[in-house]
Amino acid sequence: MRLKNKLTYTQDSNGQNLRPEEVAKFDELAHEWRNPKGKFASVLAFNQVRLQYITTEITHQYGSKKIRILDVGCGAGLLTQPLAEAGHEVLGIDASQVNISVANHHGKHLPNLHYRHALSDALVADTRNNLLTAFDLVINTEVLEHVPNPRLLLEECCALVAPLGILIIATLNRTWQSYLIGIIGAEYILRALPVGTHSWKSFVTPSEVEQAICPLGFKVNQIEGMRYNPLTQQWKFARSYDVNYLLSAVRKS
Repeated sequence: MRLKNKLTYTQDSNGQNLRPEEVAKFDELAHEWRNPKGKFASVLAFNQVRLQYITTEITHQYGSKKIRILDVGCGAGLLTQPLAEAGHEVLGIDASQVNISVANHHGKHLPNLHYRHALSDALVADTRNNLLTAFDLVINTEVLEHVPNPRLLLEECCALVAPLGILIIATLNRTWQSYLIGIIGAEYILRALPVGTHSWKSFVTPSEVEQAICPLGFKVNQIEGMRYNPLTQQWKFARSYDVNYLLSAVRKS
């Protein structure tokens, strides 16, 4: 496999930065993500590590302050709901109407949790028209690898971060290790994800993320790897970010 150090610059034929087949794929899975005894239980364990990372970054930047958070590609609300339960004002958006419906159902008791069936470009337009203010934290987890133009998505996420705010990205690195572990291992051997969930060519390297966001006034704070132990069925942080990684960056002004 030949590694390329660039992001793809393609657009779907419908003019939107999404792949309809990817949306359909996650429509089918929407009701499965929240089942702790279901076939995707490892995803819930994975979510706890992401949540720990996000909470630490919030505390580091804002202390105990309650902030405004946007989750771009919120799925069924696995991150948005606990963040809202912690007292933050949270908006989740997703390309899948089914995901939004599931998330709304589970979070309907929280007045500070809101959902919208939309893409990030719609929110960027709202901010430019003074219909929406930028967010203290923008989260984009496991979405970059599913869109035709990851750089555009990163640029839109950056545009939605307030000055001195945080951007947090979680995705898969494009390495031979991520092919063996993230696709062969996770999809074909462990069956932790459905076969075909990921395309290795769509994975995004940390350097590609940095190259996209740093010219827009962001400074990368930290890159943290994550690793899954199939024996304990637990995720933990790892020094190596050859497979899964989390990246946080602060908007300088």
